[in-house]
Amino acid sequence: MLLELAADRSLLFIGGKGGVGKTSVSSALGLHQARAGRRVLLVSTDPAHNLGHLWDRPVGDEPVLLADDGGSGVLAGVEIDPTATIEHHLAQVGQTLRDFMPDHLHKQVDAHLHLARSSPGTHESAILERIAEVVELAERDYDLMIFDTAPSGHTARLLALPEIMSAWTEGLLNRRTKAEKFGAAIRALDNDDPESSEGANRDRRIRQVLTQRRGKFEKLRGLITDPILCSFVIVVTAERVPVLESAELFHQLERLGVKVGGVVVNRLSPLDQGEFLAAKRTQEEEQLGKLGTLLPGADILTLPMLGGDLVGEPAVAQLADQLR
Repeated sequence: MLLELAADRSLLFIGGKGGVGKTSVSSALGLHQARAGRRVLLVSTDPAHNLGHLWDRPVGDEPVLLADDGGSGVLAGVEIDPTATIEHHLAQVGQTLRDFMPDHLHKQVDAHLHLARSSPGTHESAILERIAEVVELAERDYDLMIFDTAPSGHTARLLALPEIMSAWTEGLLNRRTKAEKFGAAIRALDNDDPESSEGANRDRRIRQVLTQRRGKFEKLRGLITDPILCSFVIVVTAERVPVLESAELFHQLERLGVKVGGVVVNRLSPLDQGEFLAAKRTQEEEQLGKLGTLLPGADILTLPMLGGDLVGEPAVAQLADQLR
């Protein structure tokens, strides 16, 4: 299931509750696809920054080589830095506002942005713009992008944002249309006023910025909801809370129009390694049954618990072998 999804898509989101092994599964899938000859970009949006820890090398906000097959296959990794992303986002917004505002209002712009830094939605908006930017830049250089996402609730809100932001920007454009008509009527009364031409140019620049922003969000929304190009994979462990949370995430994604390609049940306990693990496996089988009841018809892949720390390419390759 998982390998077929990856082979047929250009974009995958891997999500689920915190601590279930999303980064491990994302890395194993990315390595498998790279060894199959594809150029893969693995992007972590999780502020926990586990990608670099798993691969035992520094990974930052620009692509870093994680593995290659000696031929065309490549796996590169990126960890989106939330703090740097927010600062960059606010700097861009600030520059745009200052371009459109008279000098005496610039201090008020700075004060507004200072408050916005900790306002609800600023983090998600900034990360969303960074994701849209990464997707746009990576489309020409990679065959497959895998997003290793933050825990469930954050991811569901993030994937809802493209539609919300597109609608919000459309509303701004409609208000700009009304403002431009009013401004044009005022300027028509005094064609000799140099500020008249300046006002018309400012209106055009504002409309251009808003139109570009709307286009960016509409494109991302279209990509995320295209089941031929994109799919979401939920990673879960066979425990009560992760199972319930994953079922909720599944239905949230369905309501958002995001195709869920399957569910990966990670780290199943072995039956032949002592009574404790055998008893734990019995409990896990009960939760597997509950998962099947909550998500009838969903494709479910199970992965075994592996011995040792999952660190470095050989360990990731061991997990990748279990995906078959």
